[in-house]
Amino acid sequence: MGINMSKGQQISLEKSGGGALSVVRMGLGWQAAPRKGFLARMTAKEIDLDASAVLFAGSQPVDVVFFQQLTSKDGSVRHTGDNRVGGAGQGGDDESILVDLQRVPVHVDQIIFTVNSFTGQTFAEVENAFCRLIDESNGQELARYTLSGGGKYTAQVMAKVHRSGTGWNMSAIGEPADGRTFKDLLPAIASHL
Repeated sequence: MGINMSKGQQISLEKSGGGALSVVRMGLGWQAAPRKGFLARMTAKEIDLDASAVLFAGSQPVDVVFFQQLTSKDGSVRHTGDNRVGGAGQGGDDESILVDLQRVPVHVDQIIFTVNSFTGQTFAEVENAFCRLIDESNGQELARYTLSGGGKYTAQVMAKVHRSGTGWNMSAIGEPADGRTFKDLLPAIASHL
């Protein structure tokens, strides 16, 4: 069982028996919050959350993986595809980004993961949203961060995976932001580099 992370918490990305992880998957899941009232069924709206990964060398973005560019230029980071409705909630992942840590170029020292509401709904209209990190070699969940609290924001800087010595660490960020794509979130990301 993985660690339920809280904002600001950091974990080392090593296998439980020692040694570095090779491939990890950042999964994102969510559901639209049920609407209340007489017209709830007629006004139900799908929510399109998008997961993105921005690769940094120091404080400079050098590549990105998102719904319009599914693979990084070097092939080390890969998005599995855009889900426009969600629905997994606390079960499986609606969107996933795979990171081959051993193939990430040496100049890339941080990968920031974001989530944004492309359709513009706020997180008050989303429930059971989470991001989680999985060891892709065995499917073991290493860490989970719940995107809780609703709120009138449309995006969140979720987490970062960053180099630490010869290995990698993950830090939960959980900073609310506004924007329809990762580009809108670059100013909010800057304070976490």
